[in-house]
Amino acid sequence: MLDNQQTYTVSQLCRETRLTLEGHFLTITIEGELSNVARPASGHIYFTLKDSKAQVQCAMFRPQLRKIGFKPESGMQVLLKARVSLYEARGNFQLIAEHMEAAGEGVLRQQFEALKNKLSSEELFDEIHKKPLPALATKIGIITSKSGAAVHDILKVLRNRFPLLPVLIYPVTVQGGTAKQEITDAIARANKRNECDVLILARGGGSLEDLWSFNEEIVARAIYQSTIPIISAIGHEVDYTIADFVADHRAPTPSAAAELISPDQEQWFSHLQYLAKQLTEQLSRQILNRTQQLGHIQHRLQRTHPGTQLQLHAQRLDDCQARLAQSPKAVLQHYFLRLSGLKAQLLSTSPLKKVDAYQQRLSTLKHQLPTNVQRKLQRSRLRFEQCNTGLHAFSPLNTLSRGYSITKNKTDNSIVNSVKHVLLNDKLHIQLADGSLSTTVDNIYEEN
Repeated sequence: MLDNQQTYTVSQLCRETRLTLEGHFLTITIEGELSNVARPASGHIYFTLKDSKAQVQCAMFRPQLRKIGFKPESGMQVLLKARVSLYEARGNFQLIAEHMEAAGEGVLRQQFEALKNKLSSEELFDEIHKKPLPALATKIGIITSKSGAAVHDILKVLRNRFPLLPVLIYPVTVQGGTAKQEITDAIARANKRNECDVLILARGGGSLEDLWSFNEEIVARAIYQSTIPIISAIGHEVDYTIADFVADHRAPTPSAAAELISPDQEQWFSHLQYLAKQLTEQLSRQILNRTQQLGHIQHRLQRTHPGTQLQLHAQRLDDCQARLAQSPKAVLQHYFLRLSGLKAQLLSTSPLKKVDAYQQRLSTLKHQLPTNVQRKLQRSRLRFEQCNTGLHAFSPLNTLSRGYSITKNKTDNSIVNSVKHVLLNDKLHIQLADGSLSTTVDNIYEEN
């Protein structure tokens, strides 16, 4: 006879197991080999992740799949960031993948982040240590492969912009086992010779593995210890290496590095012409100013001449004698006329006239206000009724009231508008006008 323990249904057991797994593991990182990769019409993928001793079923949904940047294929060694779960409909243990990357690149990425954090903690990336670029370089050093595309791009830009600028190339291998030591030695040799004002460390684009020589600690410390400013121009604009963070300046491409350090000869010629024009205009203004100053000085000398002063005082004396000859009556009449004019002007600018005009305007607006408000309210009410009628015609609730329904897949809450979007045993949510239903797909009938 069974004891009084709780009795589970199969679905209850699967649900409790799923919740326990998801609550315990949260998100994990796991490495393995892809196999049995399936791509249904939904856009999701289902696959097996295995190693030499075990395997586990996995699923990756379309939104996450779009973000990984490559097409998963059977046989690939990958790193998964996933949630541990259980597919309740079948009771199958599975992983829900949230991110996927190739295992080899993943290891390199971890090494990259570890070295980046280490050097950042040692303040090798701080702006205070960055050396400024020379305003006009007398010689440029390029550390790169002598046969790569990077050196050709740099030289082409320099020829077009400033062909007279000397260039010294330090040839190195930029990929492979010896690359990091060759790059380090080239930086040290350039600093020892002290022949250049600036160094460009360059190579073309590639994968993280291809660019790994520029993620080596020995290269990073050589760049940091360089007394010559270094421009890092490695890969394309989206590529970042440890060398980019340590270098004094980063250029998105080798061509951009050449443009950064070389002046444009056409701009220089234009600027020189502009300076010559400015100098000519400035000299002309100075000559004109000096001529005017000389004229003022001559005029002042003439005014301060004793003969000129005597003439001025004689004229003032004649003027005073004429003013004394005028009678007090004429002076009083002059001021009386002036006073009368001021009174008339004051009356014409009296604010009382403007006050009367504003009062009349205010009375008119008071009479018009109720009518205008009522008219505005009527127009707004009519517009509201029209909008309400239009919204009701297009309302989803109005459509549902006519016997239609909305069906959603409970797995990803997507709208189901085709039998191809559901599988057997899928949980569905059906929205009706007066409520909703939950159902399970037992059969699928597809019309031709």
